[in-house]
Amino acid sequence: MSSTAGELVTEVLEYDGGRQVTAYVPAAAPEAIVFAGDGQLITSWGPALEAADLPPTMIIGAHRLEDETLRLHEYSPGRSTDAFTFDPRRFAAHEKFFVEDVRRWAATRLGAELPADRTAAFGVSASAELALAMGLRHPDIYGAVFCASPGAGYRPPAVLSGRFPRTYLVAGTDEPFFRDNATRWANALRDAGGDVVLTERAGSHGDPFWEQEFPLMVAWAFGH
Repeated sequence: MSSTAGELVTEVLEYDGGRQVTAYVPAAAPEAIVFAGDGQLITSWGPALEAADLPPTMIIGAHRLEDETLRLHEYSPGRSTDAFTFDPRRFAAHEKFFVEDVRRWAATRLGAELPADRTAAFGVSASAELALAMGLRHPDIYGAVFCASPGAGYRPPAVLSGRFPRTYLVAGTDEPFFRDNATRWANALRDAGGDVVLTERAGSHGDPFWEQEFPLMVAWAFGH
């Protein structure tokens, strides 16, 4: 385990006219990899993993769009509601970018390629929906899902079957909408036989408990 801080590496990939991807690269060879949406936020939490004395963990973060509506289209398979209609084509294009292009960049540029049981998808709020979708749609790639305060655009299907990644959900006491969504997913996955952790923390949406929970998630999935 490493006590030395890593470094951030940012490059622009070709997707959607140019999209930044940032990696937090630990000082020692990574023993786990976390792929995340909202990458400009989550990769900045790498030092919290080092401080927790966890196995060296690389974070690969695809940056989000500033336009919140387009971000939702990219992060949630969603469905049409009275208030919002998701764009499945935008989601599919971003899914290909996230699963294929970002992983290829991590492997070729950083030499980061590990089996599913050492790989997680992580997100917060809308990108937590992305993490859930990627884990359920690609369990052969992402063996764990870390999900903080998920939105409700993506909900459990009526029937969950097949192979599931291990899933760790957290939400705040003062964000009942997001806490209910986390609970909905936890119940659905448990009912389907999944390995699930659901934690409730004091706080509201976007509070520091997201960053504080991240090392606990990594320890749960990848700790020695």
